[in-house]
Amino acid sequence: MFKGSTPLNFLFWVLSGILVFLFFYLLVKLFPMYDAVVSFLWHLLLPFLISALIAYLLYPVVDKMHQYNMPRSLAILLIYLLFFGGGAYLIYRVYPAIINQLSDLQEQLPQLIDMYRGFIYSLYEYTSFLPETVHDNMDELISEFEAYMEDLLADVVRGFSKIIDMIIVITVIPVLVFYFLKDFVTIKKYVKKWIPEKYHKRTSALCRGIDKGLGNYIRGQLIVCLFVSVAAFGVFRVLGVPYGLLLAIIMGLTNIIPYFGPILGAVPAIAITATTSGKLVLIVTISIFIIQVIDGNLLSPYIVGKSIDIHPIAIIFVLLLGGQLFGVPGMILAVPVLAVLKVVVPHILSFRQYN
Repeated sequence: MFKGSTPLNFLFWVLSGILVFLFFYLLVKLFPMYDAVVSFLWHLLLPFLISALIAYLLYPVVDKMHQYNMPRSLAILLIYLLFFGGGAYLIYRVYPAIINQLSDLQEQLPQLIDMYRGFIYSLYEYTSFLPETVHDNMDELISEFEAYMEDLLADVVRGFSKIIDMIIVITVIPVLVFYFLKDFVTIKKYVKKWIPEKYHKRTSALCRGIDKGLGNYIRGQLIVCLFVSVAAFGVFRVLGVPYGLLLAIIMGLTNIIPYFGPILGAVPAIAITATTSGKLVLIVTISIFIIQVIDGNLLSPYIVGKSIDIHPIAIIFVLLLGGQLFGVPGMILAVPVLAVLKVVVPHILSFRQYN
């Protein structure tokens, strides 16, 4: 993995990376001025980052079509129209349903909480032998959960309802993606001019290594997450699970997180079906388990494969670190960042060795 380096050197770079990461995190958290600057830059650069990511994921398809003697401009236009046309149609059909289900769930939340209270109180009868402090902790947990869910749903509904406020971002992204795809080669040549000529080969090797691992990983994960969402929605629709579309989307999104994602995605589905019938909970749980078995044993090994080839212990560590620092977004970004570091660190060590 790290040719020409010792385990001590590898440990040094890993610890140095963690310390630098923590330093910048604390810098942002402790100084509101820096936090405001970062927030400003984030909102300014967000359309460019999203557009660059979309173009990066679509460009291999365009390049493949060009290899089959299709003009590059025509390939770009075709992929562009398919991606954004399909995305716009999907949003047109799915977005209103999501809003309705979120609003309905927010209205029904007090009743769902009452059902859970009844379930918890029935547990009291079976746990009457436990100390009273245990029951007090259970009451406190229910209250905190109720407050958390109310705030979370309110924030999500407000976020989806304010989509009109992002109209500029939404309209800018397709334009940026088109130019990123159109001028992909030109942009690469422009960036190359700023790199000293003696580092061209090493930089090209570095970029190829990052693209091979990170690109395949992201594309594979998106395909797998789409399968999980579609499969879960089909199962929930057949079983008549309330808020099936919303729960299926949650399962697909959380599936991006390795190991913990399937559990996080299954909890809301099981919790909501628990308010209907015990038989439905069992069927939904078995169905989710089957979907995850198909994902983990058939799809992910074939589609994602070993594109990053990182030991599970390292992945779990960065997932916990990202979760502690930035919550769910940190867990989503943890593995891609680790995949990049896995390629970058050996190249940095080789630069030191030959310079």
